[in-house]
Amino acid sequence: MEARLDGKVALVTGATQGVGAAIAEGAASAGVAGLMLTGRDADRGAAVAANLRALGPNTHFLPADLAEPDAPARVVAECLERFGRIDLLVNAAGLTDRASFLDADLEVWTRLFDVNARAPFFLMQAAIRAMRERGEGGTILNILSMNAHCGGPDLAVYSATKGALSTLTRNAANAHRHDRIRVNGINMGWVPTDGEKVMQAETLGLGADWLAKANASQPFGRLVAVEEVANLAIFLLSDASGPMTGALVDQEQWVVGAAR
Repeated sequence: MEARLDGKVALVTGATQGVGAAIAEGAASAGVAGLMLTGRDADRGAAVAANLRALGPNTHFLPADLAEPDAPARVVAECLERFGRIDLLVNAAGLTDRASFLDADLEVWTRLFDVNARAPFFLMQAAIRAMRERGEGGTILNILSMNAHCGGPDLAVYSATKGALSTLTRNAANAHRHDRIRVNGINMGWVPTDGEKVMQAETLGLGADWLAKANASQPFGRLVAVEEVANLAIFLLSDASGPMTGALVDQEQWVVGAAR
């Protein structure tokens, strides 16, 4: 079965760049009727929305900072007002700030959990309520990370947020399967997103050649591509994945638990 989203209305967070933008483009190509996009950069979001309209779907962008407590409810309410329903929710927004056990402070802990765990929870809550009220089910996809399994020392807090979202993904799937609401997640591997490029080259000071070195260190000679994450996302959002729910798919080229 071809992975199609014909006639659906999708809400995608973190849609101004990287994985979120790629998933939104994939959804547009797969036939969605409506796209509700959100992100922090208003200019970039408006440009993404304009490009996606050219592919066919009615597309609307709402600038929002998911660190703000009222943002999730506001974004879902805007989707319902614009399109009358929500069939698909993709939680792709996230912060990747580094912080270890020894250097993390309350500010970075709060910021990361606000965006990476609290916001997806309340986006799911609002979307599930709307899906249940409509009575036709729906699909939620959370973009997580391989770091949810443990993570490096400098990613202690980030990894904890993804571990929390991992549990929430399965809990929501279990709680709402009889509402025919499917909830799945992708444990994304190392992907050269726009944000990751800035993090590696500038924030971590690894320079412009970091990607060539990173590619050379991988079993398949390259990192996982943004488009490959988007392809898997469209499959999980579509009827091609059947009644699959509560799944957390490791999209990486190393195996959890195996010697590396």
